[in-house]
Amino acid sequence: MPELFAYTDGACSGNPGPGGWGVLLRAMDGDSIVKEKELSGGEGETTNNRMELLAAINALESLARPSTITVVTDSAYVKNGVTGWIFGWKKNGWKTSNKKPVKNVELWQRLDEAQRRHKVTWEWVKGHAGHPENERADELARAGMAPFKKKKGA
Repeated sequence: MPELFAYTDGACSGNPGPGGWGVLLRAMDGDSIVKEKELSGGEGETTNNRMELLAAINALESLARPSTITVVTDSAYVKNGVTGWIFGWKKNGWKTSNKKPVKNVELWQRLDEAQRRHKVTWEWVKGHAGHPENERADELARAGMAPFKKKKGA
């Protein structure tokens, strides 16, 4: 059975500003790529954190059936949130330890729901450090953002 990986990234031009998300989904059999799929999208007015979350959400929501998958992100916000902070947030009614509402709560809830169907391992990689799959996810995120960027001189 092939091993599944999702390499995810978000990008923003200004924060907030136009943004995009990208996903490289890859099924591996040992060192051989069995299948690849690329996803991307964007929004006109958003934040980098929202795009990072949407990349992970779309990766998991795109899977047709419950799967075992490794999600690789360069976002400490996403990895730390989904593997740690989220448990306290849920226990506290989606409030932080300071009793403030969790930022991007609707996306965290959507991510929580999306990962519930799967057996997910989360990995963090350093962004913009030459990791080929992370670089491709970044390219996809920038492509997702492109339609929302204002043309120079417009």
